[in-house]
Amino acid sequence: MRSNVVARTLVSLSAVAGLAIGGLAAATPGFAAQPPAAVAQSGASVLATQNFGLTSAEAKNVQNWLKTYWSYTDSIDGQLGTNSWKAFQRCLQTYWGYTGAIDGDPGVNTVKALQRLLANSWGYTGAIDGDAGSGTRAAFKRFANGI
Repeated sequence: MRSNVVARTLVSLSAVAGLAIGGLAAATPGFAAQPPAAVAQSGASVLATQNFGLTSAEAKNVQNWLKTYWSYTDSIDGQLGTNSWKAFQRCLQTYWGYTGAIDGDPGVNTVKALQRLLANSWGYTGAIDGDAGSGTRAAFKRFANGI
């Protein structure tokens, strides 16, 4: 029985190695020569979506609010992506002490400003630390459902 397991493992490893080698051999020069920027761009859109625990319906509420008040022009799709966060950063810059770039990246400074907004009217009682933990997420949900 034990030798049967070892044999299966060796066959599986051989198959994986063969596929990997075959995949490298089949790569065309055009594929191999793709610039890193193309890879970075395709990965950036996935990483840029950050709902901080909001459901799609709650994120749509936020996007509708951003469209009404903060010049958000993208689709109302329930995904807080780069353009949603750019619009939000305009709000946070105007009223909540955000001093960073309007770049659509909900980083530490964006979250700190968001926490100041949430502490003002949406029940956030935690530290203004830029960490979108459970308290920030809960207050952000209240905001999304109350605007």
